[in-house]
Amino acid sequence: MKTVILTLVTLFTMNIASAFTIRYYNKDSKNHTMEVRSNGSTQKIEFTSSTTGSSSVQTSASEVEIKTECGWVKVKDGAKITIQNGCIKID
Repeated sequence: MKTVILTLVTLFTMNIASAFTIRYYNKDSKNHTMEVRSNGSTQKIEFTSSTTGSSSVQTSASEVEIKTECGWVKVKDGAKITIQNGCIKID
């Protein structure tokens, strides 16, 4: 019985903590690691230099805040952004 309960709790937790994906174009010639706030916790997200790609964080939120060199920016799940001079512009 304990195994069944533990399995159900694990499956429920996995569904809550889904991936939040941001598609980006980093115009800068350096990688950027930025702080992400969501649901009261913080994580780091990395954007590779001079490339287009996707980065993900684990959260159930539909919107996160990312700390850039220009301040905090709110970004929605699946958003497309451009990074230039360490700042984020939502496309």
